[in-house]
Amino acid sequence: MSRDIDEEFDDVAGARDGGQTFTIGQLAAEFDITTRTIRFYEARGLIAPLRAGTARIYSRRDRARLALILRGKNLGFSLEDIAEYLALYDVDPSQRVQTEALVAKVEAAIADLNRKRADLDRSLRDLKDIRAKCAEFLTGIGGTETTEPVSASRASAGAGSGAGGRAAAPPREPSRAKPRGG
Repeated sequence: MSRDIDEEFDDVAGARDGGQTFTIGQLAAEFDITTRTIRFYEARGLIAPLRAGTARIYSRRDRARLALILRGKNLGFSLEDIAEYLALYDVDPSQRVQTEALVAKVEAAIADLNRKRADLDRSLRDLKDIRAKCAEFLTGIGGTETTEPVSASRASAGAGSGAGGRAAAPPREPSRAKPRGG
């Protein structure tokens, strides 16, 4: 008689860190990710579960590493940055080097996000300026100030208006007649 897979699972994983073990499905459900994602991180060498036959056995350490991987991805770090961080954890038990490397990466990420924020703020100012100038123009030619988007058909209807500063006639409804010659 063969042993129950759960018993083998607990024996193998328990021997590694003496703690709780997890299946790939449990971790996927806990972190709201797919099992394929977990296998991808395993293939990249970021986590290394034990095996009992074909079953993957994840320890508390694997779970913690997966949490760090997902947090790092959420914060915009590359898998290479995350791998470097995880490798330092294994090399330096005091975690000093790991923490110093993390501080440097975090500072760089903060600087990058501040640059992106400045770019977004500049773009928003430019767009609001364009909107104000368009509203001023529309008011000056007898239109009404609006913050609603102008449809392409309304915009092109006013494009062919005559000179002399006269306001364009309101756009007509499109003709429902069939095109000629066709």
